[in-house]
Amino acid sequence: MTNSISFLSAAIWIPILTGLFLLSFGNDRNPGIVRGVSLAGALAGLLATVPLYTRFDTASAKMQFVEQMPWIERFGVSYHLGVDGISLWFVLLTAFITVIVVIAGWRVIEERVAGYMASFLILSGLMIGVFSALDGLLFYVFFEATLIPMYIIIGIWGGPNRVYAAFKFFLYTLLGSLLTLVAIIYLYTKSGSFSILDWHALPLSMSEQIPIFLAFLLAFAVKVPMWPVHTWLPDAHVEAPTGGSVVLAAIMLKLGAYGFLRLSLPIAPDASHHFSGVMITLSLVAVVYIGLVAMVQTDMKKLVAYSSIAHMGFVTLGFFIFNQMGMQGGLVQMISHGFISGAMFLCIGVLYDRMHSRRISDYGGVVNTMPKFAALFMFFAMANSGLPATSGFVGEFMVILGAVQFNFWVGLIAATTLILGAAYSLWMYKRVVFGAIANDQVRALKDIDAREMLMLSVLAIAVLVMGLWPRPVTDVSEASVRALLQHVAVSKVK
Repeated sequence: MTNSISFLSAAIWIPILTGLFLLSFGNDRNPGIVRGVSLAGALAGLLATVPLYTRFDTASAKMQFVEQMPWIERFGVSYHLGVDGISLWFVLLTAFITVIVVIAGWRVIEERVAGYMASFLILSGLMIGVFSALDGLLFYVFFEATLIPMYIIIGIWGGPNRVYAAFKFFLYTLLGSLLTLVAIIYLYTKSGSFSILDWHALPLSMSEQIPIFLAFLLAFAVKVPMWPVHTWLPDAHVEAPTGGSVVLAAIMLKLGAYGFLRLSLPIAPDASHHFSGVMITLSLVAVVYIGLVAMVQTDMKKLVAYSSIAHMGFVTLGFFIFNQMGMQGGLVQMISHGFISGAMFLCIGVLYDRMHSRRISDYGGVVNTMPKFAALFMFFAMANSGLPATSGFVGEFMVILGAVQFNFWVGLIAATTLILGAAYSLWMYKRVVFGAIANDQVRALKDIDAREMLMLSVLAIAVLVMGLWPRPVTDVSEASVRALLQHVAVSKVK
C-alpha cells in the first residue's frame, strides 16, 4: 500500500466487519448489545473518515489517500483506492447517514435486529467502496454488491408488497449494469489495465466512445434514476422500511450520478458532448414532469420519492451543461439532497411508527399534538422547496446559474423546480400538519422523544450550516471539477 495509514480501507471495512460480526454472533436474545455494537461500528466508521477531510489538500485535483496492492495479479486487477474533491464528500455523507440510520432503527426494529443492523453496516462499507475505487473491476464489484443488502432490507423488513418491490429494484438495477461489465472488459483490452485513471487517458475514436457511453448510461441512468427508467424507485421507497428509504434516497441514488463523473465523462468526453442535448432534455423532463407527478400523490413516501427523482434531474442537468458553476452545483445538490431527503423520510417514518399509515388523507392537525415534530418537519419541507439559507437552495441556485450561462431557456425551465418543489412539499405539509385534528388517532399522537429529536436535529443543523456556509463543499470540489472540465473539453478522438 502507498499509505502507512489506510483511512479509506478503515472506512470501508470497519462497518463491513462489524456487520459480519453481528450476523455471526448477534440474535434477538440480546438486542441491546446488538444495537450498541452497531452504533459503535457506525461511529467508528464515521471517525475513520474524519482525517480524509482534515488532511485533504483542496488545492490539488489529484487522487489522495491512495492505496494500492495486487488483487488478481494474473489480470492486473488491484485493490486500488483513492479520493479526490468529487468523491470525498460522498464518503463522509455515507458514513454520517449510516449513524443516523442505526439510531433511527433503535426501537422500531424488534425482530431480526442483528440482520437489520448488519445489512446497513455492510451496505455502508460497500457504498464507500464505490466512491473510492480506482480499479474498474473493483468499482463494478462494489457497485453490484450494494444491491444485495438493499434487496434484503426491502425484502425482509419492508411493507406488504415488499417481495415485488425488492425484485423490481434488483432486476432493474442489475440488468442496467450488465452492459457496463462489457464496457469495462473492452477498456481493459484496449489499455491492458483495469485502472480507471489509465482509462481516462485512453484515446478512443467516436465509434468506440458512443457504445461505451451508452453502456455506462444504462447502468447509471437506472441508478439515479432518470426518466423514463425511474419506475422502480417509488415502489422501492413505499415498501422499504424507513432506514432503507433514507439510505436509498440519501446515498444509493448518488452512485449513478457519481458514475457519470468518474467514468462516463472522462472516458468518453466526445460522446458525452454528443449526447449532452439528450441528457439535458431527460433531466428537464424529470424536473418538470416528475415534479407535476409528485403533486398528485396521496402517499407521503411516494410523494417524496418522486421529489427525489426531480431533484436528481437537477444533478444530471448540472453535469451535462459542462461549466464550473453547473457541475459544482450538481455536487452540492447531491450532498444537500442526502441530508434533506433522508430527513423527509425520517419524518414520515416518525408518523408511520405512530399511526401505521402514510396516506395524507389520514392526517390533519398534527401540529396540535406534535408541535416539536411539526417545527422540524416544516424546516425540512421548506428546505425541500429550495428555501434560501438552507442547503436545498444552494445547489439548485448554482445549477440554475450554470444553466442560464449555458442557455437562458434551459435555465428558465430548470427554475420551475422552485415553484413545483414548493407546491408539492408545502401542500403535503399543510394537509398533514395544519388544520383541526382530523381523527382520534391524530388526537392520541405523542410528540417526538429524545432519540427522534437527536437524529432530526442533527440533520437540521447540517441543512442549515450547509445553506449558510457551503464553502467546505465547494472548496473541496473546485480543483477536481475544474480539472475534469478541462479534460472533457479536450477531444480524444484519434
